[in-house]
Order: sequence, then C-alpha cells, then structure tokens
Amino acid sequence: MESRQWHALTRDAVLSELDSVMTGLSSVQVAARLRDYGANRLPEPPKRSLLRRFLLQFHNVLIHVLLGSALVTALLGHVVDTAVILGVVFINAAIGLVQEYRAERALAAISDLLAPYANVLRDGGRCSVRVEDLVPGDIVLLSAGDRVPADLRVLRSHGLGIQEAMLTGESLTVEKHTDPVFPAVAVAERSCMAFGGTLVVSGQGVGVVVATGTDTEMGRISHLLGNVTTLTTPLVRQMNVFARRLTVVILSLALVVLALGHFIWHYPFSDLFIAVVGLSVAAIPEGLPAVMTITLALGARAMARRNAVVRHLPAIETLSSVSVICTDKTGTLTRNEMVASELVTVDECLVISGEGYAPDGEIRSAELRLDPQTRPGLQELAQVAALCNDAALQNSEGSWRVEGDPMEGALLALAARLGVTRAKAQQQWIRTDVLPFEAEHRYMATLHHDHEGHARLFIKGAPERVLAMCRRVRTADGGEAYLDDNWWQARIEALAARGQRVLALASRMVPASQTVLARADVEGGIVLLGLVALMDPPRPEAVAAIAECQRAGIGVRMITGDHATTAAAIGRMLGLARTQRVITGAELDTMNDGELGRAVMETDIFARTSPEHKLRLVTALQAHGLTVAMTGDGVNDAPALKRADVGIAMGRKGSEAAREAADIVLADDNFASIVAAVREGRTVNDNITRVIGWTLPTSAGEAATIMAALLLGMVLPVTPVQILWVNLITAVTLGVALAFEPGERSAMQRPPRSPHAPLLGWFWLWHIVLVTLLFLAGVFGVYAWAIGQGHDIALARTMAMNTLIMMEIAHLFFIRSIHAPAFSIATLRGTRAVWSAIAIVVMAQCAMIWVPPLQAIFDTRAIPFFEGLLIPVVGVLLLLAVETERQLRRRMKKHWHGSIGHHASK
Repeated sequence: MESRQWHALTRDAVLSELDSVMTGLSSVQVAARLRDYGANRLPEPPKRSLLRRFLLQFHNVLIHVLLGSALVTALLGHVVDTAVILGVVFINAAIGLVQEYRAERALAAISDLLAPYANVLRDGGRCSVRVEDLVPGDIVLLSAGDRVPADLRVLRSHGLGIQEAMLTGESLTVEKHTDPVFPAVAVAERSCMAFGGTLVVSGQGVGVVVATGTDTEMGRISHLLGNVTTLTTPLVRQMNVFARRLTVVILSLALVVLALGHFIWHYPFSDLFIAVVGLSVAAIPEGLPAVMTITLALGARAMARRNAVVRHLPAIETLSSVSVICTDKTGTLTRNEMVASELVTVDECLVISGEGYAPDGEIRSAELRLDPQTRPGLQELAQVAALCNDAALQNSEGSWRVEGDPMEGALLALAARLGVTRAKAQQQWIRTDVLPFEAEHRYMATLHHDHEGHARLFIKGAPERVLAMCRRVRTADGGEAYLDDNWWQARIEALAARGQRVLALASRMVPASQTVLARADVEGGIVLLGLVALMDPPRPEAVAAIAECQRAGIGVRMITGDHATTAAAIGRMLGLARTQRVITGAELDTMNDGELGRAVMETDIFARTSPEHKLRLVTALQAHGLTVAMTGDGVNDAPALKRADVGIAMGRKGSEAAREAADIVLADDNFASIVAAVREGRTVNDNITRVIGWTLPTSAGEAATIMAALLLGMVLPVTPVQILWVNLITAVTLGVALAFEPGERSAMQRPPRSPHAPLLGWFWLWHIVLVTLLFLAGVFGVYAWAIGQGHDIALARTMAMNTLIMMEIAHLFFIRSIHAPAFSIATLRGTRAVWSAIAIVVMAQCAMIWVPPLQAIFDTRAIPFFEGLLIPVVGVLLLLAVETERQLRRRMKKHWHGSIGHHASK
C-alpha cells in the first residue's frame, strides 16, 4: 500500500480513499486485495544453505594463517599440534555459524509481535480472521488486551488506550481519538492511529486497516534493520591486518633463509627445508587465536555473572574502547513503571516514596513523615484513586506488576500507600455506573453506593478539565474551601515543568436514588481533592552508573521518543544536562549532516525521535571517530542497536527484536550493569594485550634461535621437534593463564582505548626486539656453556630448551604487570591459574627429560643438579633486564613531560 498521511485525513476521507465502509469489506474485495497487496506479514530474510554459511566462516585471513600452520605441522608429522590447530579452526567456524544464525533471527522476531488472529467486520458481520489475511480497508475491532494486527486509522474510540513504548519510547499509555492531526507530526503524536504490534491496554475501538506487512511502521523498522550495515569490531579489524602482515613477514623470512641456505651456504635441501619449516612454526603464534578466544569466553562468563549476556564475543573487547553510550530512556534509564511522586492538596505538598507498584511507601510533608489515616481529605482522595480505576495490581514472587494502564496502576499503589486497598474500598463502595475516559472529554467518572445508603461520584482526569468542573476544594480535615483557580494553575505548571504527568482527583455527593451516570452529572458541584504528579522515575543505580561512565571518559546521550519536557526533567535527575537544550526529532529533520555532527557533540538529550533519527545520531557520532554503544529495549531501537559498535539490549522488558539485534543483553535491565560490562571489557582488553605481549616476543625468540643458527652456520641449539613441543606446552598453559588475570582497580579511571590504536604500538615492537635478543643471549649462552663444559650436544640442547621455557615463564611475570612493577608482591604472588600453568609445564618438562620413551622421541637427557641451577638464574636475569628497561623508560618519559611543562610555564 502506498504510504499516505492517513492521520491527516478525516474518517470519511480515509474510508473513501480505501473504498471501504463501516460494515466492512466483502469477501470478493478481500480476495482481490489479498492478491494485490499480499499477506500481512514481514518477509523472511534470504537464507543461505547451512553448508555455504559454514564454509564462509573459513574466508578469513587469520583462519588462512591457522590452516597454513596446520599444513606445516602436518608436514613435520606432528599430529597432536596439527589436531589442536584444526580443532581451533573448526570451533571458531562453529561459533561464527551460531552467531550468524542468531543475528538473522532479528527480523523474524519482529514478525512474532503480530497477533495470530484479529476480529474484523466482513460481509456485514463480525468474524475472526488470521492476521496474515488482513487487507487495506478491513474494519478491525479492538478491545483491551488485543495486539494491534496492522496499522489502523481509528474510526471509533471508547476510552481506547494503547501502549506504544516498544515502538515510540513513550512510557505512558496513549489515548486514541478519531480527529485528524497535522501531517508533519511525529509517530508518537499520531493519536488517531493504532500501529501494528502495539498493545491495547484499555477501552474499545474500531479502526480501518491502512497498511499491512512491510508498509506498516513495524515493516519500515524491519526494512531499516535489514539494510543496516553491521560494523566489524576493532579487534577483528586489527587481527585481520595483523594476520596479513605477520603472514607476509614469516613467509618472506622463510623464503629468504631457504634461498640463502640452498644457494649460498649449500646446505642439504631436505635438512634445510625441515629447519625452515621449524622456523616458520616457531614464528607463527598458532596458539594466539585459541587463547584470545578463551580470553573472550572467560570475559563473557565474568560479564554473565554481572547480568550482561554476550551474544557476540568480539564485542567484549570493543567495550574497552566505547567512548559514547547512546541510551533509550524508557525502561533503560527509568523503571518503565509509572509512580505517583507528589501529591498537592490545598493544605500542603506531599512527597510520596516507594518503588514501582508495591504498596509500601511513605508520605512526607516538609521532610516529616505523616500518618495518612489521620487526614480525612487524603482518605477520600485514596478512595477515588482506588475506585475510579480499571487496572489491577498482581504480586508474582514478590514483584508487583500492573494489568492495564500503568498510570492507573500507579494510582492503585498510591491508594495503598495512603492506607486504602482496592479490595477494601470495593467492599465499602460498590460501582454502579461508569463514564469511561474519552479524549473528547478528558476525564473518567464512576458512580458508587455504600451499604449505608450513600452515593458518591468519583472523578479523575486532565487537571484543566477537572478544575473547570470545580468551585470548592477539600481540606485536610474533611471540610471545604473556596477554589483559587490561579493558585492551582501555578501548581499544575510547576509539576509539568518538572516533566511529570498531572492528574486531578475530585468527588461529589449525589442522591442515593441515582443509579445511572450522565455527562451532565459531572459538569458542576464537584469538589477538588488534589493533584497527583506521576512519572516514570529514573533508576537510582542509573544515576551512579552515568557518573562513573563520565569519570571513565565515556559520554552518555539520551535518545528517546518521549516528550522533550519529560526527557529534560529525567536528564537533569540523571546528571545529563550539560546544556539546557533538548533537540527534538522535528529539529533533526531540518539539520544537514554537518549541523547534526556539531549538535550531537554538544547536546546530551534528544527527544521525540524515530528509528531513522536514532540511526542518524549513532552514525553521526561514529563519523567523529567515536566508538558508540547503543542501549534499548523496543523494536524501534533494533536498527540502531545493529548499527552501533556495541548494541546492548534489555533482557527482561526488551523486545525479542532488540535482543536479537544486540551484541550484549542485560539480564536485569539495569543500566548500572553496562558500567560493569565496560569494566570487564577493559579487563579483557588488558588480558588480550597481555596474551599478545607474551606470545609474540616468545615466538620471535624461538624463531630467532633457529634463524641465527642457520645464518651463522651453527648447529641448532634446539631442534625443530623441541620447538614444536615448547610451542604446544607453553601456548596451552602459560598463554591461557593470562586469560584469567583479574581486573585492575584503575580500569575505570583511564580514558577509553582508541579504536584506531594499533594492535601493537611502537613500545611493543621495541619490546619484541629486546626480548628476542635476550632469548638469543640466554639460549645460545647456556648451550655454549654446556658444550664448553664437555657435555654432549643432546644434553646441551636439553638445557637450552629448558632455558627457553624458563625465560618464557619469567617473561610471563613481567607481562602480568602492565601498569605495576614486576617485582611487586601482588605480581610475584600470582594467581591460581598462573601457578597451575607453571606446575603443569614443570611436570611436563620433568617427564620429558627423565622418562626414557620421551627422551627417545625428543632426544633429551637428564640434567645434572648443579647444571640445572643455571636455568632459573637465566630466567631471573631476563626479568631483571626487562623490568630495569621499563623503569628507565618511565623515568625518561616523566622527565621529558616535566621538561615540556616547565618550558610551557615560562
């Protein structure tokens, strides 16, 4: 169906355009339109075969390096190492396949939001039809509890209230009416429209279908979601670049050595080839991808303990570089529960405390707690709140929830805090008639009778409308006073300016003989009881979480579909109001990309936004080079969640579409869990840095040992098969141990890591060179000393190999302390994982040099006691050397910055 501004047309004009009538379409018309417009469902995403998707997981440079490593180790006949490498490849492919499958479910999840059946008028009668069979022009009947089956133009409304938070971010129920609205209004303000997938919470209505399937608002979001480009993570990008460069370096080095050895030094080709293969295997850190996957998996487990479930492993590391969090308001920063926060009577302004819809809470006046049971005026107000009400509160395992309008649920909770429960009030006052809320009249009224022959009229509604009915006001002692309209108007404006929804409650005595309620009964003689201010309050923990984010150098932007006034008030409570400006979706529509780029860096709060606006804002922030995390819970958030560098969805109250589009799901819907997730992300990034910083220098040291011997025409101090053993035993123990390192206290006191920072900076390149030279000195030094002592070559090689492992252990302790001295007590104490890994390596080496079958395989010898003492000494010397270099470098850097500051001050 061609997109039209149906909300701007009158009811008669809409029916005329659709060639429909109030009694519904005929079966012939339905059949024709179903052929023209298709079924009312969203298209399923194109699917590739399972085999094709699995094979595509291998189309990655890093996987190519691993496969090359497997080929090399297979040529050497090292079956165990080959099996380990291939196992890593296939495990990674399986994980990627699962993640891709889950991501594709994001579109399907939106389709599940549509109800399976709808009540319609066809051929002049009412019938139930499958939602898929709805066509434009169908007349749909709506009642409380129904899921709206398609986009409808409302034709009749009897207190029709629809919850649209999942689509617009608006936390309050939207009252629907039949009058057209201006063409340019936002989706959230199209009060004569009912959108597919939203929920009817009160009243009844009739609407005509104006859009089905992909033409609906939900279909538009589905289209956005399907066309959003998912950004790759910094870790994946950097590892791809690193893998390509490492592959070129290793292959070039191997070819150079092979050419020099064969054409210049005339080594036997078979021996030379085996040595070059050993060089390549030593240089390729085949254990690195596996250890990095383990590191990410451990980070995911730690985050799960903090209620953040990771769906895409590389997103964990991306959290360490997040510099801006774009967050929805409703259900993310706020509780998505309406609560009565203030109560204004003619005598005083009262503050209401309590959480959600629970009946517990306090009533305070000027910081003093009061007993509402002693105030007749408050008791009468509580009766109105409990009885002029169609909602119900349910307690499920200690958690209170509302069935019906959230605003009415808040009034029930208020009544309970004032000492009046719904059941108690209903026993005393029996409802005999009701005037439901209608947008035209803007109030609800109920008629009640008690057992003593009294009758009362209870009213709640828009304050301006109720004030117009009243001339008197109830006092605290139960009496009456003259109503000062200006005084009450000022109170209403003050509450509204703080972003609160205001309701007025009133009552009136009527004759006991009256059993029917008419509009004329509410037009005069009404006594105002007071004003109730309602709001969707901020989560207390969200305030602290935002403050911690800001201390960690992470900006926060609130992007909501709610009103600008409400968003500004909540923003001030959360500490987001750097400026007083709130930019609305209408203003965003008038901005070009340059203006938007400036606005998004200067403004914290964006209101009345659509899914397209959220996408533009996320993209504008990314254009500044920022790493953006997007949080949300509604279907309207799904496209931006997918586009963001890290999408974070709410797990409890979030839609399935949002969860499927996200990288991380918060199990507790708590914004504070995001801070914990960022902290874990920074810990994981530190551990990945540790893993790379340990793996590459040790691999380079191993490779340099073989290459130096070849270039110098020397006997290899460590054989290729021994190098393979060292690779295998240390990669699966010492490398993995670094993945268990705990987070540092300073993790959230550092600025975010730049996503453009190289995987290895200049420091790490220098460190690799330094450690490589130290490894060469240590291995060749021990080997030469053993030969000089008259030991045979097998024992000299055994000592050289164990020296290599001991130096790797010493280097492990240095790498553990990225931000602290290596000789601190905390660093030397280590963790259980570190000492377990060292114990495994020591036991494996003892078996290798003392068990005869292993001696035969690896050509090793038992090391005499006094010769063995030399090996740990070399390890300690390496640790002293690298730590001394680090301290000297830090002092020089501090002195350099001090000199610059001194000259600048002049």
